[in-house]
Amino acid sequence: MELRHLRYFVMVAEELSFTRAAERLHIGQPPLSMQIRDLEAEIGVQLFDRARRKVKLTPAGGRFLIRAREVLAAATAASDEARRMASGEAGELRIGFTSSLPFANTLPDVLHAYRRRHPDVHLQLREMFSTEQFEALARGRLDVGFVRSGLPDAASGIVVREIGRDPLLLAVNALHPLAEAGEINFSDLRHEEFITFPLDSGTGLPLLLRSLCRAAGFEPRVVQLAREATTQIGLVAAGLGVALLPAPLACVRMPRVRYLPIADPAACFPLAVAYLADEQGPLLRGFLSVLDEVAVTAASASQEYPSGAFSSSSPGASS
Repeated sequence: MELRHLRYFVMVAEELSFTRAAERLHIGQPPLSMQIRDLEAEIGVQLFDRARRKVKLTPAGGRFLIRAREVLAAATAASDEARRMASGEAGELRIGFTSSLPFANTLPDVLHAYRRRHPDVHLQLREMFSTEQFEALARGRLDVGFVRSGLPDAASGIVVREIGRDPLLLAVNALHPLAEAGEINFSDLRHEEFITFPLDSGTGLPLLLRSLCRAAGFEPRVVQLAREATTQIGLVAAGLGVALLPAPLACVRMPRVRYLPIADPAACFPLAVAYLADEQGPLLRGFLSVLDEVAVTAASASQEYPSGAFSSSSPGASS
């Protein structure tokens, strides 16, 4: 049975006339009658009652009409979906991102623009550390990732393209001697006790902290480890140390916490997009196209952090 047999049958059933159906189908009446008889022979059921030069559906034909229309509609939908997937208009895109990204402009702006342009693409979002994203990309479990660490081994076949940089801030307790400082240098932090991520957490911040401290002539004294940035901010509020964090996290307002800008030019955290070099299908190409349009503006906006925004705590917080 072919789809054209079903189309011919539906046309005759709607017209209840082989002559009119043949005209609409732009074929001769004898070939159409032959196709319908072949269909009836194949399924072993008479679909039309042709008595007295009138055509009407048999009870079996009426039931078959319902199913035939469903099959034709499903075939049309399948074709449309295949075309939309081939053009990047439908399907599923798996996106990874680090925990600080929702607080910045880039990820929300890109997702908002992409969803407006491609509403039929399902986005599966996963919060992951950068190293976890690289592993998921390599194993085919992720299509694209927003990462904070550097380029992996080139042999992995993963493309890592920087799309912006966020300045780093120092989170300090409101009673800290530097809490009212407008801007600090890393050389001012020689005697500080740091709260940071474990080395195996998958973020590059602990190594960046060490690099910035060494450039200022000292080794960081780490007194607390926490895998979540919000936990680190809570420990700062408790007076257990200071924490180096990306500037977008300054929107996390806690009593007794201040966010201080850092003068050192190297105190910034790169943001990159990562994907497999040989897996750029239409969905990924469409997403990267939107990203390229949005990222420059979003990254620029994410770096506009007036110093006043960091020196005040949440309403009602003690100073």
